[in-house]
Amino acid sequence: MIEQRGRLMPDLSVLVTGASGFIGRHVTTYLLKRGFHVLTTDLKSADLNGDLCDKVFVLDVVTKLKFDAVVHLAALTDIKSSIQNPYQTYLVNDFGTLNILEAASKNGVERFIYASSANVYGLPPELPVRESAPFNPRTPYDYSKVIGEYLVRSYAATKKIKTTILRSWKIFGEYERLTAAIPNFIRCCLKGEPIPLYNGGADTTDPYYAENYARVVELCLLKEEAVGEVFNVGTGVERSIKEIAEEIKRLTNSDSQLLILPPRSEAEREPMRSYPDISKLKRLLGYEPVVSFEEGLRRTIDWVKAVIG
Repeated sequence: MIEQRGRLMPDLSVLVTGASGFIGRHVTTYLLKRGFHVLTTDLKSADLNGDLCDKVFVLDVVTKLKFDAVVHLAALTDIKSSIQNPYQTYLVNDFGTLNILEAASKNGVERFIYASSANVYGLPPELPVRESAPFNPRTPYDYSKVIGEYLVRSYAATKKIKTTILRSWKIFGEYERLTAAIPNFIRCCLKGEPIPLYNGGADTTDPYYAENYARVVELCLLKEEAVGEVFNVGTGVERSIKEIAEEIKRLTNSDSQLLILPPRSEAEREPMRSYPDISKLKRLLGYEPVVSFEEGLRRTIDWVKAVIG
C-alpha cells in the first residue's frame, strides 16, 4: 500500500537492490512480513541475478519487470577497499545507481528510496548532526555517496521521480560480516579473546539494529511526507566504541579484556564523534525505533553463537 492524497493504495510491488546483502536481507524480510510484494535483485541469490553496472541487464531485463517502488541498497561499502580501488567503488556505487534510476524512470515508479550514508558528513562541525550539515567526505566511498545523492536529486528534478534519501549511522544485526566491529566484539567475547579498541574506543556513533532501518524504509514507502526529503537514520543516542564493547561484554557474561590500542593512523588520532539529530524523521514520518539497542544486540549475539558454533 502507498499513501496518496490521504488514501492507502494496496499491493505495492517493491524492487530491492542489493537484497542478498546484510541490510538487504533484513529489509526484504521485514517488507514481506508487512505484506509488500518484494522483487529482489543482486549478483546472486536473488529473484533476479545480475550486475547493476551492466546497462543491458538493467535496461533490457530489470526495466521490463513491473514494480511500483525501488529501495536501492546495492553498493560497495568497505572503506579500505574504496581507498585501494576507487574506480570500482565509483563504478558500482554511482554508475549502478544511474542505471537503476533510469530503470525506475522508465517504469514510472511511485517511490525511489536511496541508501546514502552518514559518511557524507565526514567529521561534523557540530553535534548532533542535522540534515542541513555540509558535506565533508573523506574517502572514495564517502564521495561516491555524495555523487549518488546528486544523481538521485537530478532524476527527481528532471524525471519527476518521487525520491527519498536516507543517511544512516551504524546498522548492525544478523548476516553482517563477522569482521565488522560489533560481530567481531561478540565473537571475541564468546571466545574469551581480547577486544581490540583502536584509539582506545573513543570514537562515537549511533549503532542501531537493522529492523529499525527497515521500519524507516516502510514509512518512506507509505507516507507522502517522505517525498523529496533527506532523513538522518539512527536513534539519536551517541555511544562510544568502548561503551558498545562493554555492553557486549555484559550481555555475554564475558571475561574478555578490553585491549586498548593506538589509532590505526595519525589522521584518526582525534576521536571521530558523530551521532544524528533524528527529529525530522520523527516529526514528518512519526518514526520511533521498533527494536532497542539491547534487544538488537541480544539477537545478534544469538546469531553469532549459531554461526561460530
